[in-house]
Amino acid sequence: MTSRRFYRLTIMAMGRRNKRVWQEGLWTPTAALPVSAGHPFYQRLNQILDEKKFDEYVETICEDFYAGEVGRPGLSPGIYFRLLMVGYFEGIDSERGIAWRASDSLSIRSFVRIALDESVPDHSTISRTRRLMDVETHPAVFQWVLQVLAEKKLLEGTTVGVDATTLGANAALRSIVRRDTGERYEEFLTRLAKESGIERPTREQLAKLDRKRPKKGSNDDWTHPHVPDARITKMKDGRTHLAHKAEHAVDMETGAIVAVTLHGADIGDTATIPETVAEAGERITTVVADADNDEVGKQVSADGPRKVVTDKGYPSRAVVSELIEWGLRTYCLEPNRGRQRCPEQAREQQAVYANRRHIRGERGRRLLRQRGEKLERWNQHWYDRGGMRRLHLRGRENILKRLVVHSGAANLGLLMRKLFGKGTPRGLATTLPAIISAARASIRLWSVPATLVRRISDSIVRLKSAQMITFVA
Repeated sequence: MTSRRFYRLTIMAMGRRNKRVWQEGLWTPTAALPVSAGHPFYQRLNQILDEKKFDEYVETICEDFYAGEVGRPGLSPGIYFRLLMVGYFEGIDSERGIAWRASDSLSIRSFVRIALDESVPDHSTISRTRRLMDVETHPAVFQWVLQVLAEKKLLEGTTVGVDATTLGANAALRSIVRRDTGERYEEFLTRLAKESGIERPTREQLAKLDRKRPKKGSNDDWTHPHVPDARITKMKDGRTHLAHKAEHAVDMETGAIVAVTLHGADIGDTATIPETVAEAGERITTVVADADNDEVGKQVSADGPRKVVTDKGYPSRAVVSELIEWGLRTYCLEPNRGRQRCPEQAREQQAVYANRRHIRGERGRRLLRQRGEKLERWNQHWYDRGGMRRLHLRGRENILKRLVVHSGAANLGLLMRKLFGKGTPRGLATTLPAIISAARASIRLWSVPATLVRRISDSIVRLKSAQMITFVA
């Protein structure tokens, strides 16, 4: 009995770490490097990009920004735009985080098309490539994605909805200075306190003095020395920050983003909607003009949008009348303003009354109910979860470049959601555990042995992964 117990205890010796230390070889063959199985989401997305010749297209439009055969090879346009797409899919808000995530994940390496024996470009290379490419190149990539959506019957363009949100600027509010004198905020308050008779003001006295001042955060008086295009505004959560305003137009039939514009945060919605609607019309008509087949022309509106849906912040007499003059049918939700009299504005009055008739009809009520699903949901997916609510870039052009590529990635996520139900890798990762849990729960009802439950669950995982990889749209 004793010998048998001794034999069982001494059948395996403990592994020591000092015995596992070895000197790595000078050369490592590529075949010996670790290879990841890849993520089904990114594999299928790369399959779509390769099918539509994405790399050839971006290399063509970016050819003027690269030298011929002189100098060190730069960052490939296909890799650059894929890295920005990873920022949306993974919810990374900075280029430094994108570079770190790409170097840490083998599946993202495979998606970005960086070999295992190659080094991932750091954040400075990504930012330099972004600065060297002009603003028009990035919207061209967004237009290419719209063309793909039209071919997959995910774009109609007849009815568009417009919504706006605020994006936190990469600047601190305490660093603002006076436009006229260049004084910082605390220096300005100290001077006001001394002029009022307080020789050595304390922080409490400065706060009390500042609390009583009217219009203390006026954009006409204050600016940021390093981010002059940022504006002081109240955010969605009620706090006051330096911010920018992003406005997007969405196809209300399919949910695709058809246009995105960037404005100052202090500009009202009534002043920015004409530019956004005009850009949406230009994008949609360009899709029809560049289509290779007649099916796109039959499905997508060749004349651009015909109906516009907005919330309460947009309707005004001038805006509604201007949109109607453009030949658009407005569905602008009106706030409770009461009865209005405009005897000298007969044309504007007729436009306001026509908009009221539209929103009270059956179609108008249906479109206004769809705002939460098709229009306002992008504020959560695109900005909060997609990593664009708090900006790490400075300059309107730099922000707009990142914004339009993120919107193109969001449209690609919409296409992936049509293919197999999930538009992000994270959403796909949460699907498999739910399927396995449901299968285990249903099998336990019939008192099947646990080993059989595990075998069936493993079979479901393998079958689901195979379907995602080989699925053909």
